[in-house]
Amino acid sequence: MLALEPPAPRLVAGLAERFGLRVTQEEAGDAVIAEIAYYRAHLHEGRDPEALAALRRRCAGVLRDALPPRARELDPDAMAEVLLDAIRFSAYPDAAPALRALRDRGLVLVAISNWDVSLHEQLAATGLTGLLDAAVSSAEVGAAKPDPAIFAHALGLVGIPPEAALHVGDDVVADAEGARAAGLRAVLVDRVGGAVAPSGVATIASLAELETACA
Repeated sequence: MLALEPPAPRLVAGLAERFGLRVTQEEAGDAVIAEIAYYRAHLHEGRDPEALAALRRRCAGVLRDALPPRARELDPDAMAEVLLDAIRFSAYPDAAPALRALRDRGLVLVAISNWDVSLHEQLAATGLTGLLDAAVSSAEVGAAKPDPAIFAHALGLVGIPPEAALHVGDDVVADAEGARAAGLRAVLVDRVGGAVAPSGVATIASLAELETACA
């Protein structure tokens, strides 16, 4: 439901404004790739606000160290602020209409994401919170998709058994295979084409097709 907006341009602008540091788009992009890789490996550590702040500071350190050597002396706390300003998410245009259509049918909607505890802030900022009945991040549960535990936790929040649930996601392993292993039906969102879904898993190109898939 959420898409990462390109962070490199804002990082270039933020470094120049905050520190007077000039880097190229390529240098910024390479540093962002390194930071994202570190974050994905450690996002489970952001289980509460204090732990999340510490995680963000470490991510900023990874970003700083991946930039040209002249960036190494920059203050990590200030770098964290620049990083947070560069990392922004937006809802896919088809997300809110699809959620509204499903709610109109009386379906219970829960967001499950491999994310830190700030998932709730991002859903609120993008206007999706009011269209959901619940949301849970892997950091809160202590288990990430495809682990069946996160699916079980999410279903427990709304009192729905796995066999009555349908999981929608864009990752073949984490979403499609994970949901099936947890006893849910699954739909794979393949926006660019070419993904190979597991047997029995429907594939859609847009959330606009989701209402039909849920029939």
